[in-house]
Amino acid sequence: MRGRQLRTWLWTTVALALGALLRLRFISLAGAIGGDSLVYGDIAKNWLTHGVYGFAMRGAQPLPTLIRLPGYPLFVALCFRIFGIDHYTAVMYVQCIIDLGTCLLVSALAGRLFGKRAAMAALWLAVLCPFTANYVAAPLTETLTLATIALAFYSLERWRAAALGWNRWLWTTSAAMAYSLLLRPEQCLLAAAIIPTMLWMSLRTHARTIAPVAAAAICVVLPLAPWAARNWNTFHVLQPLAPKSAADPGEFVPKGFYRWYRTWAIDFTSTDDVYWNYNANTVEISDLPTRAFDSDDQYFRTGALLAEYNETCNATSAFDARFAALARERIHADPLRYYVALPVARVLNMLLRPRTEILPVTVEWWKWSQHPKGSAFSIAYAALNLVYLLLGGAGLWQWRKRNWTGNDALAWAMLGYLLLRLALLLTLDNSEPRYTLEFFPLLIVWSGALWKPSLNPEANAALKAEAALPEK
Repeated sequence: MRGRQLRTWLWTTVALALGALLRLRFISLAGAIGGDSLVYGDIAKNWLTHGVYGFAMRGAQPLPTLIRLPGYPLFVALCFRIFGIDHYTAVMYVQCIIDLGTCLLVSALAGRLFGKRAAMAALWLAVLCPFTANYVAAPLTETLTLATIALAFYSLERWRAAALGWNRWLWTTSAAMAYSLLLRPEQCLLAAAIIPTMLWMSLRTHARTIAPVAAAAICVVLPLAPWAARNWNTFHVLQPLAPKSAADPGEFVPKGFYRWYRTWAIDFTSTDDVYWNYNANTVEISDLPTRAFDSDDQYFRTGALLAEYNETCNATSAFDARFAALARERIHADPLRYYVALPVARVLNMLLRPRTEILPVTVEWWKWSQHPKGSAFSIAYAALNLVYLLLGGAGLWQWRKRNWTGNDALAWAMLGYLLLRLALLLTLDNSEPRYTLEFFPLLIVWSGALWKPSLNPEANAALKAEAALPEK
């Protein structure tokens, strides 16, 4: 037994060491500081130096903002306080440590559900997953969001095993959900999946008490109260989360352009070339795919509109009205395309395309003749991504095939979170693969079921009975 424990510790140490090397390699070769990273950094700096949660203005007091929730700026501000202002690389190193902790949580959950072999398999799949590892090299919310997801589900399982009720795992689960919501507004879906599960678990016990679940629900929304109060006092708007438009009150939102964009956009390349450039840079008609036009007349009208916009690169209500008219025309011509086909295609693109969006690799991976090495790397990345998806799906099927082994509520909570997130992604304008990163902790845990020893019916029934007992 002692020799087996020693081997487990040895292989765990090797896995973590290789995982650390992979993440440090991403930091050294693909550290990405720009876009949203600078948005979070600017908010953190002004919060620290001026006491204003907002953006710096040249020669003036920073202006307050509400376009980002305070969870990640708080983390960046803490790193800046310890390591120095604008030390983004230090933020990446801290994220490296956090992400390795996430790998341990995923492994521990797989171990509790499927055994020691599953725990080790999940650990290796987690530490060597390049798609989550490369985001430690970007000061963005993804690494911390993945950590809160893993912690929430691990704590939920520990809470179930500890006879539910009032214990430390109740508060750990609540804290994980609360901070996840402070990181990204759509993480309310995590609580939407877990809180009903906790209620179901509680109602199935002899005590049938819902007080701990009510306390957990209050803990999730309680941190939003000061944020909502601050937004009301500063902007006189009721905004308990962050706006989908990522615009402060009074700022122009080009809703007509967004609606027109949704009538044809599928690939991340369009997000990069068109969606992010509008209202800042030129947008060429050559950046649009042929499906953006239903006729030659529509092609020429769109080209004329873009040419006029490119003269100033400034979105106005007049431009927006013309984009809205194009959108209405295209939606009327094919409503099924707009409401069903394109949203599904965007979600599939987020799930299956090469996850190289923050790597120094071309996003147009299919143009083999122009960059064969980059295309080969991207195709290999897409194949590896498919392997993770298939492993997770096969593991979930295997888990379900074995009747969840006493953890049916936890299984439904995890699957419910995935389905809720898929439903949300169907409503988004822009396709970004990083929006599906939140699936990977679940996929890796489910993969562990493939390493679980087969059980005969009697042994399986005994395991289910044991799982229903509280921890001692």
